[in-house]
Amino acid sequence: MNLLKTILEAQGGGAVSQVASALGLEQKQASSGIAKLLPALTQGLTKNMGSENGLQSLLGALDKGGHDRYLDNPAALSDERAVQEGNGILGHLLGSKDVSRQVASQAASETGLDVGVLKKMLPMVAAMAMGGMKKQTAASGLLGGQQSSSGVAGMLGKFLDSDGDGSMADDLLGMAKKLF
Repeated sequence: MNLLKTILEAQGGGAVSQVASALGLEQKQASSGIAKLLPALTQGLTKNMGSENGLQSLLGALDKGGHDRYLDNPAALSDERAVQEGNGILGHLLGSKDVSRQVASQAASETGLDVGVLKKMLPMVAAMAMGGMKKQTAASGLLGGQQSSSGVAGMLGKFLDSDGDGSMADDLLGMAKKLF
């Protein structure tokens, strides 16, 4: 299962419903926003995994961060802590607020949603993305030192790049197109 599907299907769509409710959107609008924001996060994740200690840092965050709570209990997305954690994740994955603004602006042009709404959605999506990755890596036995770093990187890459073409963005966009 890929990351977008994990997020959209969490708690029977409860995570998407929570985002929609928190931002005054319809469920379909929230799903569309999530689908357009997520590829930038996975690209940042890929870049981060390639940096020195990036993979180990990611695995530590997945193992100890408890981000899966945002998918298990979507109401937690309304907590200020979720926004703070999401902003921290964005800082690691995208590097700067300017990049986050560019991502939101691009998603706004593609979805028709207000850029301000997408800026508010971005930290929620980041928290859910880490939660989805935690669930997938835990289910695959990737956490807890059960595999080598190269094995973990390979498994994460397969999880994020389901068609094996080296790009995760097209996989997420393809899934989004199927949903809409």
